[in-house]
Amino acid sequence: MAEITAGAVKELRERTGLGMMECKKALTEAAGNLELAIENLRKAGSMKAAKKAGRTAAEGLVLTRIADNGAFGVMVEVNSETDFAAREENFGAFVAKVADRVFTTRETDVAKLMASGLEEDRLALVQKIGENISVRRAVLVGGNGETVGAYVHSNNKIAVLVALQGGTVELARDIAMHVAATNPLVVRPEDVPAEVLKKESEIYTAQAAESGKPADIVEKMVSGRLRKYVEEVSLTEQAFVKDPDVRIGKLAKQNNASVLSFVRYMVGEGIEKAVVDFAAEVAAQAGLNR
Repeated sequence: MAEITAGAVKELRERTGLGMMECKKALTEAAGNLELAIENLRKAGSMKAAKKAGRTAAEGLVLTRIADNGAFGVMVEVNSETDFAAREENFGAFVAKVADRVFTTRETDVAKLMASGLEEDRLALVQKIGENISVRRAVLVGGNGETVGAYVHSNNKIAVLVALQGGTVELARDIAMHVAATNPLVVRPEDVPAEVLKKESEIYTAQAAESGKPADIVEKMVSGRLRKYVEEVSLTEQAFVKDPDVRIGKLAKQNNASVLSFVRYMVGEGIEKAVVDFAAEVAAQAGLNR
């Protein structure tokens, strides 16, 4: 069997735009013959999928899986280029398969996940629906004695996992629903990063200084605003969306629990979406732009 060198894999990646594992597999099947590997990939349609790989995929779905006893949970985000594709049956089936694989293996490294056979499924889906598809991220919560609950918004665009010390899966789910609605920054006030507090303090100080009030009054104004900010972004200090008279920290305590952590996914967050001028694009394709 011919030795597949890193250099050969690199060259094939540069010429096709495919992933490392796909290139290595193609070279292995072609006994190291670069041109034959490219020919085989073209026959399989993988080159068409590779051309789509550079297109921004910022739509998609998020999905969770929770152990029956709430011992642990997983969450994944899979992206497509358009919301239309995200609502396509085959796309939903692929997202479910990814979530099931993460749940079964507890593997959250996307590269390792894809190498387990999911990459072939992804490429086939790209061929089928004609859009770039990307498995963006996966997370595992729990597994060390926690009680884990999940909440997925009805359109599968926002999902949350919450881990409690004590309590029940139902309570964890209620708090996860709250996190989906309010998007807190941290669990507890003491978790707010120092650099965030410093930045907010600078902003409030500049705003208060414009009031023309004495320095000691300005200091009190800044302190009060910071205290309010910390309460607003800390999960345990927020008023429960289902019962505004009770804060989340108190809700957990009433149910013999405490909040340990949460993870919130929103489809496409942090992805810079390309702004497309469809009128100009159509005009260009019609030869109207000279």
